[in-house]
Amino acid sequence: MRLLPFDYAVRNLGRSRVRLALSVFGSALVVLLVIAAGGFVRGMDRALRATGGESNVLVLGIGSEESVERSEIPGATPSLLEASVPGIRTRASVAYISPEVHVMLPVRAASGSAGHALLRGITPAASLVHDNVLLLEGRLPSAGADEIMVGQMAATTIGLREPDLALDASMHIGDRDWKIVGHFGAPGTVMDSEVWVPLTDLMAATKRDTISCIVLTLTPGEAEFADVASFALMRPDLELAAMPEREYYANLAAFFGPIRAVAWITAALIGLGGLFGGLNTMYAAFASRVREIGTLQSLGYRRSAIIVSLVQESSLATAAGGLLACITGVLFLDGLGVRFSAGAFALAVDAPVVGIGLSAGVALGLVGALPPAWRCLRLPIPTALKAV
Repeated sequence: MRLLPFDYAVRNLGRSRVRLALSVFGSALVVLLVIAAGGFVRGMDRALRATGGESNVLVLGIGSEESVERSEIPGATPSLLEASVPGIRTRASVAYISPEVHVMLPVRAASGSAGHALLRGITPAASLVHDNVLLLEGRLPSAGADEIMVGQMAATTIGLREPDLALDASMHIGDRDWKIVGHFGAPGTVMDSEVWVPLTDLMAATKRDTISCIVLTLTPGEAEFADVASFALMRPDLELAAMPEREYYANLAAFFGPIRAVAWITAALIGLGGLFGGLNTMYAAFASRVREIGTLQSLGYRRSAIIVSLVQESSLATAAGGLLACITGVLFLDGLGVRFSAGAFALAVDAPVVGIGLSAGVALGLVGALPPAWRCLRLPIPTALKAV
């Protein structure tokens, strides 16, 4: 089969600059929305599944396995675990056992802006079990001094401006003001959006004498998860449940599965709408070229060769729009903070998402050109040559 030269399709793109601009802009808009949906799904899934250490075990109240914020366990449980479970990792005789309180509370910045923040009450051992948390600037908060430390995405979660959470700024929590003395980062995890408070201070502020959970790290080869689970079963009076920390966040990711599905469905519907819009554009563009298509057939070019050329022309325009959308997504959407009930995460416009975007752009050109092209080619050659 003799094909039309490729530069024939390229030259035809410039015949109507307005139509070309509309095709590129329309496909770019559709692909950008697909990329946004893909970045949303990838970012949420990555943040939830990356949170938690590989050797960490989460001990929380029985019946609260799906929400650590509802959990309550006795405050003496950490010392009981340290004495009863061999193989807990230690450093300089300090056990990797972090008692914590997780609570969502209303907060207000000095500027008057307000929101809700996920507060985590911690002890110095938190820096041992959460080894992916890095102190970016400032220092750890001191107990009894009304001091806090905020994550680098906390402003997104709370709904505040970055200057509201600067070092030495104050934040009103409960019935008093707290001073921000440090900024920390936990890239790619939901902890990056939390506010960390000394455990005893947070317990006093919330008027509670129980903790939410315990995060402990096991020494590989010396202890197993079954050891912690056995302790929980042997102490029914404490009403404990144990689970690997990564399993907790994996379950949380599964819980948000329907939200991710809705994001993909929305992107598909937007893509379908863009496809129908492209069909209308292509019908109008090809209908005005019926005589040209008839002339090509009279010169000996087969219908399949003409369809290939028209598809090349359409795909070039939509692929250019897809490429423009991918560049925009990488520059402006990648890393953009998104707030949700479990904290915040950053949109992830990585290689798979960019690949999906480029594929969507090419598919728009391919599928959008075939029906209009076939409709024009169905006309007999004499009728096509007489078309105005």
